[in-house]
Amino acid sequence: MRISAPSCLCPFLVCLCFIQRCYGASHHLPAKVPSFRNGTKLANGETEVHHRPKRGWIWNQFFVLEEHLGTEAQYVGKLHSNSDKGDGSVRYILSGDGAGNIFVIDEVTGDISATKSLDRESKSHYVLHAQALDRNTEEALEPKSEFIIKVQDINDNAPTFPDGPVVATVPEMSELGTSVLQVTASDADDPTYGNSARIVYSVLQGQPYFSIDPKTGIIRTALSEMDREAREHYTVVIQAKDMAGQVGGLSGSTTINITLTDVNDNPPMFPQKNYQLYVPESAQVGKPVGKIKATDEDLGINADIKYSIINSEGANTFSISTERDTREGIISLKKPLNYERKKTYTLHIEGTNTHVDPRFSYLGSFKDTATLKITVGDVDEAPIFSIDHYIMDVYENSPSGTEVGAVAARDPDSRNSPVRYFLDSKEEGVRYFRIDESSGLIRTTQSLDREDMSWHNITVMASEVDNPSLLSHVPVTVQVLDVNDNPPEIATDEEVIVCESSRPGQVIQTVTAVDKDDFANGQRFSFALPSQLPVNPNFTLKDNEDSSASIIARRRRFNQQTQELYELPIVVWDGGEPSLSGTSTLTLRVCPCQRHGKVRMCQGEAFLSSAGLSTGALIAILLCIVILLAIVVLFITLRRSKKEPLIISEEDIRENVVTYDDEGGGEEDTEAFDIIALRNPAAAEEFKFRRDIRPEKRKHCTLPRSHRAAAVEQDESDVHEFIRQRLVEADMDTSVPPYDSLQTYAYEGQGSPTGSVSPLDTPGTQSEQDYNYLDNWGPQFQKLAELYAEAESEVTA
Repeated sequence: MRISAPSCLCPFLVCLCFIQRCYGASHHLPAKVPSFRNGTKLANGETEVHHRPKRGWIWNQFFVLEEHLGTEAQYVGKLHSNSDKGDGSVRYILSGDGAGNIFVIDEVTGDISATKSLDRESKSHYVLHAQALDRNTEEALEPKSEFIIKVQDINDNAPTFPDGPVVATVPEMSELGTSVLQVTASDADDPTYGNSARIVYSVLQGQPYFSIDPKTGIIRTALSEMDREAREHYTVVIQAKDMAGQVGGLSGSTTINITLTDVNDNPPMFPQKNYQLYVPESAQVGKPVGKIKATDEDLGINADIKYSIINSEGANTFSISTERDTREGIISLKKPLNYERKKTYTLHIEGTNTHVDPRFSYLGSFKDTATLKITVGDVDEAPIFSIDHYIMDVYENSPSGTEVGAVAARDPDSRNSPVRYFLDSKEEGVRYFRIDESSGLIRTTQSLDREDMSWHNITVMASEVDNPSLLSHVPVTVQVLDVNDNPPEIATDEEVIVCESSRPGQVIQTVTAVDKDDFANGQRFSFALPSQLPVNPNFTLKDNEDSSASIIARRRRFNQQTQELYELPIVVWDGGEPSLSGTSTLTLRVCPCQRHGKVRMCQGEAFLSSAGLSTGALIAILLCIVILLAIVVLFITLRRSKKEPLIISEEDIRENVVTYDDEGGGEEDTEAFDIIALRNPAAAEEFKFRRDIRPEKRKHCTLPRSHRAAAVEQDESDVHEFIRQRLVEADMDTSVPPYDSLQTYAYEGQGSPTGSVSPLDTPGTQSEQDYNYLDNWGPQFQKLAELYAEAESEVTA
């Protein structure tokens, strides 16, 4: 089979087509290939011969131009088999990519045509399969073979840039040729075929400021030292053209917005060289009094300015700082202003950039100066005291109206208005002092006591008579000086312990004195016994001449039983002018002592001290013990008085035995159970609900033995009847527990023929025993004697 191609457009295709046609015309590409035999030796020694079919056609790839605009189908090529004799017996079929809808084949001639316009950028080649069949038998004359149809590119796509516009920056004052940005355009055409995708860049807008490399697309500055302050933004249009920029090539463009970024190439500048500012003398120290600002055409940190006062006259009184947001110089006051002393100030202020770029040092120093003249304004000021704090003193016990001291204030203004003084009424010191409105002289209002309050703090206020609203304050401290007005006294009020075993000349205790006056008047004390009293035979006093004295025993052996307490008056003198004295009486207690080193203690106190407890602690412990005992007794009493319920539990419904464990109280117990109720049921019925009434005493009569047997039967019948009645009552009683209970009635009866051994029924009218001797046994047996006497009287009656 041979293949025919259409007329070629390019020289390369022309050569290929020429060779193909020439070779196909003379040899019918391909010539029949001789068959090869391949044998396989069988088991019986014969050889099986395999016949390889001969290939009757060979083809190369076809080419078809894209974007065909003709109305007729575009001829692609021709398929031909050696088996085709031209009689129409061979039928050609085509399958694969686009077969039938894009590519069609003439079944008789084998001509292939493209029915649609193709786009190489969408699909660059198609893979198809061709086959030759016998039209009559539909048998394959040639095996199915694959071939490719390539879409040949034409320049139908213009170069494109990414979506724009593009933003770029470059520092101002940059050198010539500084790189700004690289742009890249793309072309969808085939870069391997012709110049369809060969792009060249050029600047359409933005000259003469910027240029572009035609091959790489790098944009560079075309001018040196472009100034941002003159022009900041530039719009540059870049064109990309294919076909290497030749005529007829397609092109695309994009816009680049280039911004010059700031550098510090401008120094700060004050809008004017001289400024004036008015500041009242009442301005507060540390507060702003004015502003000044230098301008800088740069941006950001390049425009940061630091202000300073460069002359000493202004720097000593004023300070300046930079406000970060507004870049203003804030002028503040360092010292108070006084119009009367200085009325004007001159400040030389300098503004300097904080971030200087050394590349632009040739432009000059990045600083500027200005002069600020400050005028101090006269203000009506409050009076000023001569000093900031007054300290005065006055002796205690001085009479009311005593002068303490004087304060002085003046009007600082030029007119020197008169000043009025007064005390702050909110303070406590106004009770003790007053001040003269005109002179400022402070006097006492009452006598002062140093021992009560040694220092007084008051506040004196001053105002101008013409303008009372302007006030000034000054603290005044008054010290109350001491005078010797308090007698000394013994330092201790405790008892002095005198041991029974003391010897003559033995030091009992050393005492000291105290004085409410200050140290200057109370540092020296003298001691002695009262001279107007007779000589003390028991004790004497020795002045140690160091503001202490020793109590010394004058005799041997003190006896606590004979005399336990002694009183010793002691006179104490201080060293003040004039000297004061006081008499203190000490109580001396005699105790049997035990030695514990140098300390002597009474035995009772020694016991407490050895335990390490004070008297208060022992009392607290004893009180706690008593409270605990009271709680225990109360708890036991409540337990005894609490009655246990008859019903153990409401849910425990079963047979229970209720036990009454009551004991009699002896002969004096009149509340116990009356045995007569068993003998006389009628009487028991009568007193059934009267157990709380003491039964009346009955006269016992003794029956003869002959009558007792007859009464037994009667008593037994009475008992049987009594128990029967109680059984009926128990059955009918609605208040008893709802289960069976056991009720016991104890009665031993009187059926004994020998009678009862109980003394209750013993015959006789009088006891043979005489109990009168109990009266002689003393008061312990008086109650027993009375009981027996009462019993004998009842029997006799």
